[in-house]
Amino acid sequence: MGVKNLRFLLFPFAVIYGAVMRARNFLFDKSFFTSRSSTLPSIGVGNLSTGGTGKSVVVDYLIQHFKEQYAVAVLSRGYGRKTRGLLLADERSTALTLGDEPFQFYKKHPEIKVLVAEKRRVGMNFLEQQKNPPRLVLLDDVMQHRWVLPRVLILTTAYDALYSNDQIVPWGNLRESKAGARRATLILVTKCPPNLSIDAQKKIQKQLKLGVHQLLFFTHIAYAHHLTNTLKKVPLMEWKKSSFVLVTGIAQPKPLLQHLESLGLQFKHLEFPDHHNFTMRGIERIKQESGTAPIVTTEKDFGRLIPYFDPDKIFYLPIELAFSSKSEEQQFLDFVEEKVNKDL
Repeated sequence: MGVKNLRFLLFPFAVIYGAVMRARNFLFDKSFFTSRSSTLPSIGVGNLSTGGTGKSVVVDYLIQHFKEQYAVAVLSRGYGRKTRGLLLADERSTALTLGDEPFQFYKKHPEIKVLVAEKRRVGMNFLEQQKNPPRLVLLDDVMQHRWVLPRVLILTTAYDALYSNDQIVPWGNLRESKAGARRATLILVTKCPPNLSIDAQKKIQKQLKLGVHQLLFFTHIAYAHHLTNTLKKVPLMEWKKSSFVLVTGIAQPKPLLQHLESLGLQFKHLEFPDHHNFTMRGIERIKQESGTAPIVTTEKDFGRLIPYFDPDKIFYLPIELAFSSKSEEQQFLDFVEEKVNKDL
């Protein structure tokens, strides 16, 4: 059966799921359910789709920018972790106890607090009651978690999978109706080509049908020129005359593949599902496929894989968020900082 026919069969389930989500949002909009604002300034980052919008790169960008000014905390659900309840990251934490993305934030930024809790209100209450509470809380993956109301809500949508072109799961990949985008103040189109034209930007802006209260920004992934691990950094182009194995457990590896191929690098790609928990069977497969060749992975996957490999054998390619222009980036930061500092 073709993909189109399968999606057609899933349409009734999408109608049912969409109705449930619309009812839930209606109850929040009409205050039958209450979204609670925190006493702590907060920035929420989320998406409408099931993944692959570069949300964690945005959270990392915000950490990097604000941690020098404020005491920052990240509050996440901790998707994919093997623990439950509220957990504050410490030196005993792993990707299995925190989830891959919170663990990545903790290892990369040890000076900040990283907290995971399925119930974000419980997490916010914990942070508020600290003797020295954080000055800024970054709420990761909070779009559908409406019990907590961030001061600024940022919605991410990928350039090649805009929410305006998608449908509700399981017919499509949206976790709620496109109308949910109206709750966001800032919308970031992520994973754009680095030189996206003004005409293309205007076309996307028209497609998204923004509200008067919303600001739109275009971003892309900036790749480092080196590979790194716990021991060293290696210029990426040093590997142009040799081959390696690329291991990914992310929703959309295509941009990374295109980047490495554009550099003329030779590699074999082992693709795993997003947030994949690597079993010993999977680890053995990677070891067999790589042999004596080095392994390259993403920063998110690195935290899950490093316990199983010689630290000199496995590397990751650092990435960061980049805006279409310095002026747009400054406009974005000025807006966020104004909201963060409001009434303080």
